[in-house]
Amino acid sequence: MKIVTFVLLVFFMISCSSEQEPIPKIVKIVKKQKKEILKVSFISQNPSDYTKNIIDKALNVSQVKFEKSYFKPWNISDGSEFKNSVDWAFKTYKVGYSYGENLQLLPQSFFDNMKSNANFKNYFSLNKRAVTIEEVNLRAFPTDRPLLLDPNKAGEGFPFDYLQNTTIAANKPIFVTHYSKDKEWVHVISSFAYGWIKVNQFAFLKKYETDLWQKAQQIFILKDNIPIYSLNGNFLFKSKIGMMLALVDEDKDSFTVLAVSRYKEQEPYFIKAKISKDIAHKGFIAFNKKNLNNILSELLKSNYGWGGIYGQRDCSSTMKDMFTPFGLWLPRNSYQQSKIGKVISIDGLSNEEKREVIKKDAIPFKTLLYKRGHIVLYTGVINDKITIFQNMWGIKTKKDKKEGRYIIGKAIFSTLDFGDKLSTYDKNASLLHSLKSINTFY
Repeated sequence: MKIVTFVLLVFFMISCSSEQEPIPKIVKIVKKQKKEILKVSFISQNPSDYTKNIIDKALNVSQVKFEKSYFKPWNISDGSEFKNSVDWAFKTYKVGYSYGENLQLLPQSFFDNMKSNANFKNYFSLNKRAVTIEEVNLRAFPTDRPLLLDPNKAGEGFPFDYLQNTTIAANKPIFVTHYSKDKEWVHVISSFAYGWIKVNQFAFLKKYETDLWQKAQQIFILKDNIPIYSLNGNFLFKSKIGMMLALVDEDKDSFTVLAVSRYKEQEPYFIKAKISKDIAHKGFIAFNKKNLNNILSELLKSNYGWGGIYGQRDCSSTMKDMFTPFGLWLPRNSYQQSKIGKVISIDGLSNEEKREVIKKDAIPFKTLLYKRGHIVLYTGVINDKITIFQNMWGIKTKKDKKEGRYIIGKAIFSTLDFGDKLSTYDKNASLLHSLKSINTFY
């Protein structure tokens, strides 16, 4: 019935340069890196080695609850819950320790100009429902320029642009609160974060359009970076795990969905697109070995991207996107994710005590392990080693009392002692040593 209703709506809507190093030296560097990486104790990166022993059991999820969270931006009536924190970034990042793209300290004028352009006196003056028309970077200030902390410190500088809040996939619901003073940007509220996007990255929708969209049957995207085209063959956007699109029709091999591009100004242009059933599923997918293997295999292709920058993922967006097709709604940041379900604190325990708690109480693929600023998925015990799935930047190291990073920069399976074979491994900064809690959802 949802499809029939939505077809009526569709029918209505559619009428600088640098000197390079000599090649021989590069070859030596690559060989050295390959030799060094063997010391990091990689374990199997085949998802089926971890999922083979799990018991298929449905997650305790609700379609009504999931869709309420997903479509929240289209149902905002009172913005009071955001009003007191809308300028959080301006309270957090200040002159004196914030660096720009030239690795020099940002002047006070930068912050003054950003605050003025943010135009917060007009917050909630527009209040319109909208949808993204491409994958967008949600920025903490209305600018593409980065804000870095001290780039001379390990774990800072590139790629940690603190103005990169997150990314929002194409055709996701947003609520537009107001324009920046120069009208190049708009401040938006998404289902999981708020910040700034550019005016050419969205289209406004009317209430009856968003109401009907929410009533439609939805499909979930199960693969990344597949080009999505209109029925006329025009490129619309690329797929991303975690996307949900409204179903219009289907045949044996494909779904026909409604997509949105932009017609003029911020007006929507509604387009039909066909999506292969190889990369999408109607409704939630079952929580079983086959589906877990498929989703994990896709996520393993993702490099580390702070705040989702460059179309990649960080630790918490990896967890969020992984569980979306299964119908589990997770918040966007690691701290909030660590509060979902049954939470057990392991803060203050010894490493051995932490291992005992995890082995006793954690459930493979249904338990998250949290340390400040990072979250991982528990995947079971193999050869008496606790294994996890995570998207990480690097392993903390220490040499001559100087902190460093051994860069990994991607999604991987690993152990909690990951990197312990490195000569510069800092055991006091290990993931296991730093774990604060575990939480299980059923």
